[in-house]
Amino acid sequence: MDNSPLQVLTVPTAPYPDQRPGTSGLKKKVYVFQSRRNYLHNFIQSIFSSIDLRDRQGSTVVVGGDGRFFNRTAIEVIVQMAAANGVGRMIIGHHGIMSTPAISCVIRKYKAIGGIILTASHNPGGPDGDFGIKFNTANGGPAKEAVTNKIFQLSRTIEEFAICPGMQVDLTTLGKQMFDLENKFKPFTVEIVDSVESYANLLRNIFDFAALKEILSGENHIKIRLDAMHGVVGPYVRRILCEELGCPTNSAVNCVPLEDFGGQHPDPNLTYAADLVDSMKEGQYDFGAAFDGDGDRNMILGKHGFFVAPPDSVAVIADNIFCIPYFQHTGVRGFARSMPTSAALDRVAKATKIELYETPTGWKFFGNLMDAGRLSLCGEESFGTGGDHIREKDGLWAVLAWLSILATRRQSVEDILKDHWLKYGRNYFTRYDYENVDIDAACEMMEDLEILIAGKSFVKQRFAVGDKIYQVEKADNFEYTDPVDSTISRNQGLRIIFSDGSRIIYRLSGTGSDGATVRIYIDSYEKEQIFEDTQVMLAPLATIALKISQLHHRTGRSGPSVIT
Repeated sequence: MDNSPLQVLTVPTAPYPDQRPGTSGLKKKVYVFQSRRNYLHNFIQSIFSSIDLRDRQGSTVVVGGDGRFFNRTAIEVIVQMAAANGVGRMIIGHHGIMSTPAISCVIRKYKAIGGIILTASHNPGGPDGDFGIKFNTANGGPAKEAVTNKIFQLSRTIEEFAICPGMQVDLTTLGKQMFDLENKFKPFTVEIVDSVESYANLLRNIFDFAALKEILSGENHIKIRLDAMHGVVGPYVRRILCEELGCPTNSAVNCVPLEDFGGQHPDPNLTYAADLVDSMKEGQYDFGAAFDGDGDRNMILGKHGFFVAPPDSVAVIADNIFCIPYFQHTGVRGFARSMPTSAALDRVAKATKIELYETPTGWKFFGNLMDAGRLSLCGEESFGTGGDHIREKDGLWAVLAWLSILATRRQSVEDILKDHWLKYGRNYFTRYDYENVDIDAACEMMEDLEILIAGKSFVKQRFAVGDKIYQVEKADNFEYTDPVDSTISRNQGLRIIFSDGSRIIYRLSGTGSDGATVRIYIDSYEKEQIFEDTQVMLAPLATIALKISQLHHRTGRSGPSVIT
């Protein structure tokens, strides 16, 4: 066996113009990474080059992914390039698998300089699916815009990358592996860690596991159904909820991570988690939840498939926050939601006199508030909820938060939500997704729409549908000034706000890999009519949203791909 130091090479390359990270990193079809020469290498080098060499030398970097196709291939390249770029230690999840919340936890625990997360979130996997690379910084959260812009600029001018091609890492064996590199005084260390344990230990210090065990496996336990959708959360559900908290093994389904997610779309909503919805409708389970590919999103269901809309979910957790021991100790510093998310949380914040922040979409904005000690709980309408224990949204945390509320209140999910609406009124909320729309058509539509709503005559304009009349009170392109560092984020979504507080919002999403996704969000508050069907209640506003945008005509679509 050759024990000579491994060679470090500098390889010439040419830049690509399309490596701008979105809100969730760089996402492309797998074939893009496979077929374009050095496409992966260029982006990884740009990440390392964005970190000052003095900070990089001898530093620790965490790597893990959701197990999708191309995950192991990418990890091999990342390790080889990390060593060549002066990183001292890599911490990698066992078999290369680690959930996004767990990676955030491990970055913080080991004081790493950052982490590289290999996921395309809730997008499909497999050879014909999507692959993604996201860089999280030392706080455990997604890189801020200044960092991602720097990575993008470097990717456009890159001329070479550094790599140690002879390095072979065993992802299957827990423990340390040491490598000697030429011209390096210290060996490069790769540490393969248990993907679950650090994160599970964090949860033990947040929740009352004895109370959770009682409600899940005690004398008067509830029956639950959890669907990991063949994503990364499966091993976490098995270890934490089944083995530790006593849930029957058959209450957790699709718990083996698969490279193609079993051919399914690992997106926890009513459309793609239809199997869970159907099994909940049968009435034998009291509580149900689904998770996305990388474990940061969740969907909550009650008995008979009662759906908890994500904006309601974070509002209910906020109103019952002291059911979670962690917050009894830390107190509550603030609440936050993304701008498109309904204002249900605002009503809890007002009643409890706790500061409420409205941010653009993207967890990095929440992370900045958390780092400044201003924020404890936050949520996005896109099935993301989380606390300040890490700097990512956290699907399993949200499920344990709900189970903690059930354990304390001993009511059904439906009764808890209906009590909440009786107390605060109800924000009816829906989102229409038009996926894989022609990018040029989508951009032109948004540009024309912005010109329309910016016109002086648009404000005070009235729209009538049936017996409902809505008058425009305000219309703009949402702009956010961060209260911590005063950075300004512009062009975050077109808003039309009516005199009764109802809102229509239009956004182009940054989480797709193919074409554009146009999203329409509709939010309307009702104090009296709180037990009606969401789509029926919001139908007039949906009609207005389509009329104003002419979306169907402009995109050639007759209806949305997904309604949530």
